Amino acid sequence: MSIATFPIGPLSTNSYIADNGGKAIAIDVGGDPAPILEYLKGNNLELVAICLTHRHFDHVYGVADLAEATAAPVYTPAADDVIADTESGRGGIWGMPPVKPFQAQPLTIGKTEFAGLECLVLETPGHTPGGVSLYFPALKSVFTGDALFYRSLGRTDFPGGNHQTLLRSIHEKLFTLPDDTRVYPGHGPETTIGDEKAHNPFCGEFVI
Repeated sequence: MSIATFPIGPLSTNSYIADNGGKAIAIDVGGDPAPILEYLKGNNLELVAICLTHRHFDHVYGVADLAEATAAPVYTPAADDVIADTESGRGGIWGMPPVKPFQAQPLTIGKTEFAGLECLVLETPGHTPGGVSLYFPALKSVFTGDALFYRSLGRTDFPGGNHQTLLRSIHEKLFTLPDDTRVYPGHGPETTIGDEKAHNPFCGEFVI
């Protein structure tokens, strides 16, 4: 089992490949998937799923092309459908290019499985209405999208964002994971749950 990181696209979105026994899943695809496809081929991996933590444009730019190249199904948070046709979902904001349309099916909230790995799909809204984090116990890892970063958290000024909702998501869903859980965020370096609980300056203002 391994995790590979690809910072791609106009905002250097962290796109991830997690593999297990020759099968792999992609998590967020922020730009041209060429390096991902090269990695899959070089490691003899079959992509069995493309999962999105949320539907912001910078996390989906390469989804259509990756799905077309691999025939892997795409899974998105259903509660983010409301932003799919906004500028922050389809592109165009800040002069960014449009997102190539893709077909998707809803992510199962709660316990599911990808590539033979148990996955807990945690509802972590706040950055977007339906944002999720993907926790893989066997990997001791959680993919947080733009909910939680190293020493920071996601912005909440896009349509459907809510700061208090995001803080609640972090405290009630992410900070309850084991402290040694690796955090793989949508942008920037990796961190751990324990480190962010102890040192993140933006997460101490929420009272449960």
